[in-house]
Amino acid sequence: MIDEMTDLKRTHYSTELSNKDISKTVVVCGFVQKVRDKGNLVFIDLRDRTGIIQLSFNDKTEKLVIAKAKTLKSEYVIIAKGVVVSRESVNKDIETGDIEIIAEDIKVLSISKTPPFHISDDVNVNDELRLKYRYLDLRRPELQKTIMMRHKITKCIRDFFDKEKFLEIETPLLIKSTPEGARDYLVPSRVHKGNFFALPQSPQLYKQLLMVSGYDRYFQIARCFRDEDLRADRQPEFTQIDVEMSFVDQQDVININEKFIEYIFKNILEKDISLPIPRMAYKEAMERFGSDKPDIRFGLELVDISDIVVKSGFKVFSGAVESGGSVRGINISGGFEKISRKDIDKLTVFAKTYKAKGVAFTRIGNDNISSSSYEKFLSQDIIDQIRDRLLAKSGDVILIVGDAKDETVFDSLGALRLEIAKKLDLIKGGTFAPLWVTGFPLFEYDEEKNRLVAKHHPFTSVKHEDIKKLDDKPLECRANAYDFILNGCEIGGGSIRISDSDMQSKMFNLMGFEQQEIDDRFGFLLEAFKYGVPPHGGIAYGLDRLVMILLEKDSIKDVIAFPKVQNSSELMSGCPAIVDKNQLEELGIECKQKEKE
Repeated sequence: MIDEMTDLKRTHYSTELSNKDISKTVVVCGFVQKVRDKGNLVFIDLRDRTGIIQLSFNDKTEKLVIAKAKTLKSEYVIIAKGVVVSRESVNKDIETGDIEIIAEDIKVLSISKTPPFHISDDVNVNDELRLKYRYLDLRRPELQKTIMMRHKITKCIRDFFDKEKFLEIETPLLIKSTPEGARDYLVPSRVHKGNFFALPQSPQLYKQLLMVSGYDRYFQIARCFRDEDLRADRQPEFTQIDVEMSFVDQQDVININEKFIEYIFKNILEKDISLPIPRMAYKEAMERFGSDKPDIRFGLELVDISDIVVKSGFKVFSGAVESGGSVRGINISGGFEKISRKDIDKLTVFAKTYKAKGVAFTRIGNDNISSSSYEKFLSQDIIDQIRDRLLAKSGDVILIVGDAKDETVFDSLGALRLEIAKKLDLIKGGTFAPLWVTGFPLFEYDEEKNRLVAKHHPFTSVKHEDIKKLDDKPLECRANAYDFILNGCEIGGGSIRISDSDMQSKMFNLMGFEQQEIDDRFGFLLEAFKYGVPPHGGIAYGLDRLVMILLEKDSIKDVIAFPKVQNSSELMSGCPAIVDKNQLEELGIECKQKEKE
């Protein structure tokens, strides 16, 4: 039976109570975690967002109240009044384990069906069921602590940027589509039939326009949207910490953001970050770690052996180098006892998902007798040179990838070193390795589009010393861009922007845009640049990723209240869904029915 609340009003959350409150009459409310009926004694674990406290009903409790307590079941919503006392049998597993509440009155505010899974952190059901009943999953203490920590992190962000004289300014969610990069989510206009708004992939143009408008320092906790395939650290809708500053160069932006990172670590994790944060050039990051977002908490660095094997006579290696690519390897120190031949086969299959044709290996036994997939094709001198270059010794394992495309070598070996680190448990929990990666290429060549595309985005300025290369050698130009990397995850990225309309037009031209296309997509920005533009730059952090790394979660789904799944749908509400035909007619839209397979 459901009661009305009447005169009972909550006085405390569970974990606000302690030994200091003994003999105090309090009112608590929440969900029933567990009921233990001992006949003349009833114990109820009451759970709210802060934790659990025990309610006790004994022979001094009114019969009607204890009778009601015996009817309670898991996840009933109740409110209870009672006196705080010391607990006879201390429970060290909960924060309030040394006290309990002797209940005087209890009211049932809502009853519950039996949940499809037990509300606890050791729940053992598949993700699909948990996401279908996400509102129940969100009751679990671990998830509630995560969501509350996310709130705390967001508050710290606002506090920091406010202290540094940044203004929080909202930018529109219904904007003009300027597709360049991920697909836009489009929103049809009822008033302007046949026309569409887009949901912002970032507030990039608006924050630059705010610098044109003279606001000097801007930030925003911005919602962003990208219609792209999902993975562990990507969602179709996400939250961005957006920052822009006027009258700055790259060093100025990095300086203020290092203070920000230091502030977050100190206030959230009570950890000190050593400043300045290390920096690494893009080229060095790729050559040493095979990634522009390297995890530097462990070794397994890539080593270039192209010059050694180019004249080896072994076509698998020499052919890759002669075709303009490279041959590189990693040495797994002590790997002989930990990486079996079967493991190498699995790693080879894994590397092939990154377009590697295969993985060459040598397992050097402790007796210095090796088993290898390639050494029989090489002279002893070449074998010795490879081992020396890789610092290989007895008990080690060498893995080598060669390809006509450096990109394939970097991608596959970069992924392999991460996979091996997980297998060998090389990464210790609670360790954080921040890093700035700088000196990115301004452009990269898109073979599908058959043209240059911006490595970051088309509003990124070129290094001053590389301007002379723009016309003849654009792929050699470096960007005034910088990424903030934390534990092998790109947390933030930014750049000094182009603040000259002629240079911005040139950038668009180099990327193959026709003048009409430039005017249609970006004309409003170029027009604004004619009215005085302060030099400006900024950065954007993925808030979801930042929370994920700080709290050491495996996926950003673990730090978002209502995430989407792999196909961008939400299992709980069933969206996206078909809409009423009349709604489509109002918008002037006709949907094609999906053909049955």
